[in-house]
Amino acid sequence: MTDSDPQLSLWDGIVHRRVPARVEGTPVRLAVDDGPSGPQVRVLVGPDEVPAADAYADRDHPLATTRRDVLERIQALARWWPAADRVARHLDDPAVGITRDEHLALADGLVVTQLALRSVSVDHITDVVRELDLAAVLHGGDDAAGFGPGATFTVRWRATLEGEPLTPADLDRIRAAGGGVVEVLGRPVQIDPAELAAHCVGEGAEVTAVEALRALATRRVRVAGRTVPVELDDWLDRVRDRLTGATDLAPVPVPAGLQATLRPYQAEGFRWLELVTSLGLGGCLADDMGLGKTVQLIALHLHRSAAVTTRPTLVVCPASVLGNWSRELARFAPTVEVRTFHGPGRTLAEIPAGAVVLTTFGTLRADVQTLAGTPWGMVVADEAQHVKNSRAATSTAVRSLPSLVRVALTGTPVENDLEELWSILDWTTPGLLGTRAAFRRQFAQPVEAGSQIAADELATLVRPLVLRRRKTDPGIAPDLPPKTVTDLAVTFGSAQARLYEQTVAAGMQRVRESTSMQRRGQVLALITRCKQVCDHPALVEHRGASAKLDVLDDLVDTIVAEDGRALVFTQYVRMGELLVDHWTEREVSHRFLHGSLPVGQRQRMVDEFQAGDLPVLLLSLRAGGTGLNLTAADHVIHYDRWWNPAVEDQATDRAHRIGQTKPVQVHRLTVGGTVEDGIADLIERKRALADAVINTGETALTELSDEDLEQLLRLRR
Repeated sequence: MTDSDPQLSLWDGIVHRRVPARVEGTPVRLAVDDGPSGPQVRVLVGPDEVPAADAYADRDHPLATTRRDVLERIQALARWWPAADRVARHLDDPAVGITRDEHLALADGLVVTQLALRSVSVDHITDVVRELDLAAVLHGGDDAAGFGPGATFTVRWRATLEGEPLTPADLDRIRAAGGGVVEVLGRPVQIDPAELAAHCVGEGAEVTAVEALRALATRRVRVAGRTVPVELDDWLDRVRDRLTGATDLAPVPVPAGLQATLRPYQAEGFRWLELVTSLGLGGCLADDMGLGKTVQLIALHLHRSAAVTTRPTLVVCPASVLGNWSRELARFAPTVEVRTFHGPGRTLAEIPAGAVVLTTFGTLRADVQTLAGTPWGMVVADEAQHVKNSRAATSTAVRSLPSLVRVALTGTPVENDLEELWSILDWTTPGLLGTRAAFRRQFAQPVEAGSQIAADELATLVRPLVLRRRKTDPGIAPDLPPKTVTDLAVTFGSAQARLYEQTVAAGMQRVRESTSMQRRGQVLALITRCKQVCDHPALVEHRGASAKLDVLDDLVDTIVAEDGRALVFTQYVRMGELLVDHWTEREVSHRFLHGSLPVGQRQRMVDEFQAGDLPVLLLSLRAGGTGLNLTAADHVIHYDRWWNPAVEDQATDRAHRIGQTKPVQVHRLTVGGTVEDGIADLIERKRALADAVINTGETALTELSDEDLEQLLRLRR
């Protein structure tokens, strides 16, 4: 081999390159090539690289006198390259055989350096592998255990060499070499075992089912105090694709006992619920109001009762929809035994297998020990926004219920802020989003500050366990009649305008005089009082006419004259009572559904309205805004405006839902130039951020400066 052509190929394609020695004394080169039974070393001496066997066989050879010096220099290398001693002892032989490991040792930089220091050059192996492709892989789980109590998940590191996987035995050989060169898959490999161990943190570490689920979404896992990228084994990869919609859901047959034909998106929702619960997970079905979440859940109950468990299902819901659940179960699953745990004399004795027990959030709070004493197959929280405050008694009670799986049903997973989403998912899948404080720091605050990166990360994390479909999504509800929204501007009369201005002036005086601790309460009280003046002076103990009521009268008269049916929503029960007196005097047939009524009385009102016997149904926003099916209405009137568009939309969806056959007209009454204008602007801004689902509510207004607050409230004529 010459300097102009320094590379040569040896066994198994290993590439060598000559490493020159320092020129001190007689030049010596160890030439490595193929021998009859493996690699061999030939010792070449002098500038012309004469074989040592030839030079030292003839005493008259010009290089004969260098033998002792060359011998000592080669022997001195034995400390770093043990084969050197054998090469020295066979210096007079044409070639000396060496083992493959001895050959590989010539790739060690330390050996080569020591050779060079003694003016010995060597054909050095240059294509030594000093790095492996390493990846953490999460293993575990199967269709039987899913993510349930029996599931185990383990982190294993996978090493590959040029695309070929290394076995545990290969890795053991690398570790045993202690940092030396070792042959692996026919290639010279030199890796420091300490560096390998430092990189492969958490080898064999077990992770919880929740951590595995989080890794499913984020492709990262935390082990040994470090967060590392992670790949998924085949089963986890398939589950991820199914949960995120990358592949079609398994074709689970609709239960034979379901007396309904599911729409395509409902069948998909049922299959998604079946997948999530079969994996031992909880989920949140967050379809728009009116898309049939109830029938999807009933299908799931029938399937689980037949294929998974005969434990009963518990449905916890607002009192206003208790009757609706009972009727829907009787209609769609007549073979299912239904028990209502509500009211005096309630009992859970002798619940048959596969039954559904219905109760209310109020009853749950009052009788949590009884309900927590039954092992449920599934617990369902309908209108799950009722558990949005994790510190409230309702959330504490629902968390105490033992069940195999938990399902949340809500059309509005977020009403006011992202922590409500945390509360719901921390109930369905505890730990998925971390602690409340960590969630607030990592997601809520950045998203509310406008971080798209944080919003995308949060969406990625929750997507597998939240199924959200909107009426406006392509193909979801193509036969749903149109909805028309009209804003009706109301103008104050002079007396009501003066009352409003006096209310603002007096309230602002109290705000300015309040301490920092008192200010928030004073601001909220002032905003509420201004809104009440907009509704009717009587709400603030004043006489006089209401311009908004006059507009409502004209609207209701027209609807009734055209044989229409109207839902009228107000957030104030006292305003509802005023309307009851007013309509009674005007002989407008109506009923008032509010939270103080017994469940049975509420249901009779709903039945009367749905039967067409009642032209106007007045509802308090909180009691009647969720869960009810009121498709007999073709008009929805919002007498006053709520801060949150989701709350208004829920109320509107009492009429604009599956089963509606007539176009729905929505009328929103707003007094121009008042705080209601500010509310309307806020609502529209929130709608523009619907995908981010960020709502701050009226509490955000308590942070306004005095000047900004007065600007919001003052009457603009």
